Parts: sequence; C-alpha cells; structure tokens
Amino acid sequence: MTGSIRIAVSGGGLAGASLVHALLQYNHLDVHIFESASEFKEAGAAIGVNRAALAALDLIGPSAAQSLQNAGAVPQQSVRFMLAQGDHPETQFDVAKERYPGQHLTNIVHRAAFLRELLSKVPPERMHASKKLERVERAGNGENGPITLHFADGSTHECDILIGADGIHSIVRKIILGDTDPAASPRNTGWWCIMALKPYEEARACLGDEYVDVNDASEYGWVGDGTFLMHNVLSGGSLVQFVVTGSDDPTKMSNQWNRMVAAEEVRKLYAEWPPRLRNAVEKLLCDKAEQPAIYLWEHPPAHTYVSGPICVTGDAAHATTPWQGSGAGMSIEDSLILSTLLGNANTPVQACKGLRIYDKLRRARTQQVVESSRGTGVILTGKGEDTGLELEKLRKNTMPRWDFIIDFDVKKHRDEAVEMMAKEVGQ
Repeated sequence: MTGSIRIAVSGGGLAGASLVHALLQYNHLDVHIFESASEFKEAGAAIGVNRAALAALDLIGPSAAQSLQNAGAVPQQSVRFMLAQGDHPETQFDVAKERYPGQHLTNIVHRAAFLRELLSKVPPERMHASKKLERVERAGNGENGPITLHFADGSTHECDILIGADGIHSIVRKIILGDTDPAASPRNTGWWCIMALKPYEEARACLGDEYVDVNDASEYGWVGDGTFLMHNVLSGGSLVQFVVTGSDDPTKMSNQWNRMVAAEEVRKLYAEWPPRLRNAVEKLLCDKAEQPAIYLWEHPPAHTYVSGPICVTGDAAHATTPWQGSGAGMSIEDSLILSTLLGNANTPVQACKGLRIYDKLRRARTQQVVESSRGTGVILTGKGEDTGLELEKLRKNTMPRWDFIIDFDVKKHRDEAVEMMAKEVGQ
C-alpha cells in the first residue's frame, strides 16, 4: 500500500527496529527499513532495558513489551555496586532496590534475540538488507519535495522522511551536521572492555551462588583501582554476561576502535583483587592467550538532530559509553516520541514539524545521559576525584547519578509531544 507519508529508516539495529515496530501501527505511514549488512542482526552481548524504557515499550504497545519477554529478558531484582579494592574489599556500597523499593530497575536481554523479536512482525517487503546508504538527494528546498536515497548497489528509494538509525558511524548524522562539524564523528574515551558470555553453572561455580543466582537475579558492578568488573544473568537464566574494563589513555580522541588484550595484561590489572574475583577473571576471562576488546566511544553533543525532513535517532544521535546502561533505553524512548509525533502527522510538512519537536524534546535529555555516563565511568573505575576507593564517599555519590534517568515520567514526556504537535498542526 502507499501511505500518505513515506518514511525510510536507515539502520537495522535496535534503534531502527524499535522505531519501525512502533511506526507500523499507523496505517497512513508507509515505512521501510534499510540495513547495510547482508542480514538484520545485532553484534555484542547483552543490554539493559531500564525502568523508563520499559514504560516506553508499554506505551508503544503490547507487542513491543512482549518482544522483550519473548527474547528471554531477565528482570534484575537489584543492581548492586561492590568495592573490590581499597580498605573494604568485597563490601557492598549501594543497592538500587533500596533506593527504589518494589521496582525492577532493569531487564537484561540478549541484543540479537531482542532485535529478532522486534522485527518478527515487520512485513518482509518492508525490510531491505544489503542497502548501504551512500548519499541523499533532496528535491526542492527546505521541507518541500521528496528525498531520494542512493545505495551502494546502485539502487534508489524515494521517501518523504529519512530517519538515520545507522549507529555510531552514522552517514545520516554527517548529512545533517556536515562533515566538518566536530560533532559529526564520535570520539574514543580511552576505556576498553572485553565482553564474554559464559554458561550459568560455570559462572556460578567460579563466583558462588551468593553472586550468581537466577532466582535472585542481580547485576553486580565491582569497582577497582582503574578497573571494573560487571556480571549479570540473561537468556532466561542460561547465561551470565561478564564485562571487564581497563583504560588506555594514549588512545583518547584517537581513531582506534579495538585492540587485542593479552591474558597476562588482564591478570595484572586484576592481580590485587580478592581471591574469589581473581579466580573468576582467571578461569572465565583468561582462557585464551589474547582476545579482542572494544574501545568505548561517544558522540560529542550535536547542535541539532534534525535538518528539514531528515533526523537521527539512537546511537546515530547520541552514542554513549555504557557506564549507566542507558544507550538502549534512550533509543527506545526516542522511538516512542518519534512514532507518536509521526503518527499524529497527516502530511509530510506536518511530519517535519514533528521532527523539530522531537529534537526539542529529546536532545537535552539524551546528551545529559552521554555526559553523565562518562563521569560515572570515572567513579566506577575508582578514579573519581571526590570518591576514589573510599567506601562512604562512593555510597553517597554513586546511585544518585541514576535518578534523572530512572525517575523520568515517560508518559508525561509522550503527552507533551502530543500537545506540542497538536499546537503545530493547528497553526
């Protein structure tokens, strides 16, 4: 069918998938999603979907929330921060459930499984793989006229609205900001991490049932001197995700995306940790002579996410370090607001008004998350200027950093978007 507004989503990761899932409920929108790879798939291990993002999924619709459950998401009973070094090793200094009693703060889910579920209801004729966007041609001026997408295979596609969900390497971001804008490209933060998925029983044997228990599934973050270890249960309790982190200051602001880390380097970083944790690192993360690590990158703040009928969402708009586990959540919130605004538009011109409202509502919040996450990383690697490895200072200064992320009224945010859109359309 041909809808009154033709929307193209460039990028088939979680941001694009959640957006298309949300947009398909509006019959007047003709939505297509384009992925540069030969198939729709996600790289990486697990993600956290926090309480605000869970509310956003519910507001998008029952099928969105069901997709998370079908993907084997494990609700975390609590998020616990532990001190691994300093004067009080193996001491808990913060528990999220005590700050937010009676609430699941996050669900841990495998990326690939969640992506598969979100896309399972998308008609095949709306999904296009092996479509690497190379350039965009706009007819007319400003918001008037169609957009023609040109792909690397020589094919084209015409639309009224282009949404870039094409990740941290976003082509659409560069189209909006221009190649010379300092915010057009991401920056290396100097941290690296190794991620591993291990069988539940193997992880439990190393750490003990005190720290690995599917019946009391909790996310643990261990703070060391320049190091950090995180583990959580996922895939319905069959797997445990481990993430170890180190820093490499000379790479800050460089173009280096990954590196190989020798097992001996990992052993050295965690040599002063308590025996139980050192044993887990040795058995679960040093089983190979070396293994790949990825650097943690982020986007500098952009002055806009929108240019006429083109916008960016998810990591293309606000790629962030993972210290506060909010990258996926911000993408889902984006999808709720974008789909609501576009669903309330009746013409391409009205849709462009919706994009401007999206930019106004989402840019400040998402860029605050990027900034906060970077600062949280400094604290969680024991390098906080005001915290260091001091137990009481960590207790006082860590968990409050999540308040603005978790204590966020997503429904009010959505309703504000509807109200602003109604005023724009009325004018």
